[in-house]
Amino acid sequence: MDMGVKLGDLVVKRRIGDGELSGKVIGMDAYNILYQFVSSIRTPEGFPLTDSGGNIVSHLKGLFSRTASLMSEGVSPIYIFDGRPHELKRGTLELRRARKEKAVMEWEKALEEGDLQTARTKASQTSRLTDEMIDDAKHLLGLMGVPCVQAPGEGEAQASYMASKGDVYGASSQDFDSILFGCPLLIRNLAVTGRRKLPGKREWIDVQPEIIDLKRTLSELGLTREQLIDLAILVGTDFNEGVKGIGPKRALSMIREFGTLERAAKEKRIPLLEWDKVREIFLDPCVTDEYSIEYGELKRDMVMGFLVDNREFGPSGVERTLDQIGARKKEVPQSSLDAFL
Repeated sequence: MDMGVKLGDLVVKRRIGDGELSGKVIGMDAYNILYQFVSSIRTPEGFPLTDSGGNIVSHLKGLFSRTASLMSEGVSPIYIFDGRPHELKRGTLELRRARKEKAVMEWEKALEEGDLQTARTKASQTSRLTDEMIDDAKHLLGLMGVPCVQAPGEGEAQASYMASKGDVYGASSQDFDSILFGCPLLIRNLAVTGRRKLPGKREWIDVQPEIIDLKRTLSELGLTREQLIDLAILVGTDFNEGVKGIGPKRALSMIREFGTLERAAKEKRIPLLEWDKVREIFLDPCVTDEYSIEYGELKRDMVMGFLVDNREFGPSGVERTLDQIGARKKEVPQSSLDAFL
């Protein structure tokens, strides 16, 4: 499912070296990551993993395993959960809902025809996160001692705010919206490292963590952050549709030529709706200072009780993952940007 603004061809990115994030505190876009897990961890027919009571556990499996892996590598993840969506996001949410409904029908059709490859692809596009699934994720993280932050609005905005304050080293998300929110360092592919199948194709690619530096991106593009936001509004964001026929490269050319969205729209006679409200969302987002990034105690027995007794995970696998956390590297977390800049 397409999410966020399409800036992948414009941003300055580089691959993260082995061990580079060890000792760093990373703000994780929780909804973004959980969606990845519930989309990818499925049966060959495309069904999410469930316990005998019908509770979906795909996201818990991915969250537990990946969080433990990060911690064993010396990374301190902090999960940041979305709050109430902005009213201008309603159109995007409705579009996603319609796409999911269409994917459900295509998934069922593929199953009837015995086309498991298509079925699994379409099934991954039907993923949803319920309140119960979110509560389970928060509960598991709490038992692991991993801090959770409840954002009042967009999780990406909150993570970007925390990164700009230096409370976390960077924000981890697949979406490029974070740099529009002013995130100094955006980290992608942190939760999806490895081989990944391209949507709708029989091709696999190697996915490696990469880092995007906002300051260097702006310098390379010759734009201010405000101009990058104007560019994104032309292309389209989660909060506006954008202008038909204008992609990232054309938008970049227009903003370079005219300087501002208003002037570009006037010169090119482009109708824009509520652009000022969209700009305000990125420049003055709804965030909070009421959060903690302090790690708690790993409650090993309670993790076993929740995952094994309540959600029917295999005990040996949970034990191995808990041992992985116990063998965690002991570097002092470094949230400052100094090490990178």
